Amino acid sequence: MSGSTMRAAVLDGAGGIDIQDIPIPRPAADEVVIAPVGTGVCGTDLHLASGEYPHGRFPVVPGHEFAGYVTAVGSDVTTFREGDYVGVNPNVSCGKCTWCLRGATNLCIDIRPVGVSVNGSVAEYVAVPARITFPLSASISHRAAPLIEPFACVLHALERVPDWTDQEMVIFGAGSIGLMAVILGRAEGATGVRVVEPNPARRQAAADLGALQAVASVGELDDTVYDLALDASGHPVAIGQAIATLGPRGRLVQMGVAAPTATVPLYPYEVFAKELSIIGSNSLAEKYPEAAERMVDLQADLTGLVTSTYSLEDYARAMAAAQSPDQIKVQIVNS
Repeated sequence: MSGSTMRAAVLDGAGGIDIQDIPIPRPAADEVVIAPVGTGVCGTDLHLASGEYPHGRFPVVPGHEFAGYVTAVGSDVTTFREGDYVGVNPNVSCGKCTWCLRGATNLCIDIRPVGVSVNGSVAEYVAVPARITFPLSASISHRAAPLIEPFACVLHALERVPDWTDQEMVIFGAGSIGLMAVILGRAEGATGVRVVEPNPARRQAAADLGALQAVASVGELDDTVYDLALDASGHPVAIGQAIATLGPRGRLVQMGVAAPTATVPLYPYEVFAKELSIIGSNSLAEKYPEAAERMVDLQADLTGLVTSTYSLEDYARAMAAAQSPDQIKVQIVNS
């Protein structure tokens, strides 16, 4: 690391995106500084840019799906050294509240997400606490490593709704999360994985990953009775349809981020009669290390989800591309 400033994207919370020269971060005693190799762009970033994300603090450097190489370590850090290849769970939790003590750090009452509340990785360097940093296998490619964070979110869903083996499964939405669920569902031995997705390019991606069906509407599904429905769309109509597809003891895992005021039809008698379960899955909790481990074997399929790459200087263009339904995962590539 040389010089005193670096290039970084900065959001103002009112739609403004500016590439600026800002000071290179210096590690606090418990931190490491990382030079990112790549950063994923996701829906959170889009909401953050417009000031709609509740944890946003501005101005802020975005970027929370990232990995890279350690360039500096704080005085109290003994677990890492310069040159280590690492990834990051971006949720900086307090470690003291009820939810942290229960292991649900994603529900921390004082959570400070990297790239949301504090500066993130759409920059030449980013400083993060060493306790949320994890070593990565050298076999994980620079393209795959930023995918560990969103893949960990899907693994958290598996933890919330376990035992996908021998389950008939339907996924609503074939963006990056929905397609990662296709990959994980097949890896976990689901009997059949089907996808409902209106966009033809995304349907084709689901079919290419081994979905038994990839259809534009729920009415095109075959007559299978589903044990597990996963919503990765956040659309109320899709969520209502997902519930309706479930058979006895069926389970809905809700991953898609719906608007806070959105509602869906729910028939309590059906929940009672079928013994249905409706379970939320929010962020990644403590699944980053497992996701990093499983990435070694699953990266061939997962990296196929990256449809466009941009330089840091082109972050505004990357954000625009990420809003296209024909894109799956857009990345900022630093090297």
